[in-house]
Amino acid sequence: MSQSITLSNIAPKHGSRKRGIRRGLGDGSGLGKTAGRGQKGQTSRSGDGKMVGFEGGQNPLLRRIPKRGFRNTAYRTEFQVVSLDSIARVFKNQAEVSLEALRVHGLVKGRAPVKVLGDGTLDKALKVQAHAFSKSAAEKIQKAGGSAEVVAKAA
Repeated sequence: MSQSITLSNIAPKHGSRKRGIRRGLGDGSGLGKTAGRGQKGQTSRSGDGKMVGFEGGQNPLLRRIPKRGFRNTAYRTEFQVVSLDSIARVFKNQAEVSLEALRVHGLVKGRAPVKVLGDGTLDKALKVQAHAFSKSAAEKIQKAGGSAEVVAKAA
């Protein structure tokens, strides 16, 4: 007769669970006294503060290589992009495409500005609202008989 399995008698297979190493618990543990950190020095101390890219006092690689060109990272506007193809697919039965509708249908997330790109075709007149449009997207929307309305970015 086999014994039924309950919460009180289940156990993992023997040897499948290995105990973790308990560091610094006496010389008999194998990792006592210095807990595997060696004797002295920076890495034996708690909070040994080596920063990412630190090269032991040598001038780090990131400071040695030349930096060229202009980087506008602090003032760059990062757009969420939506293609005309996905707008045409999702808004088949509607005449207006607002920013809120784009969020509801999962084409954009959050509050970042939205840009419509001209990938794909549009065969129906739609009134599309976005923060920016590519030239080809605006042309295709106008050609289909719709309108591309630029919405001001919220400050």
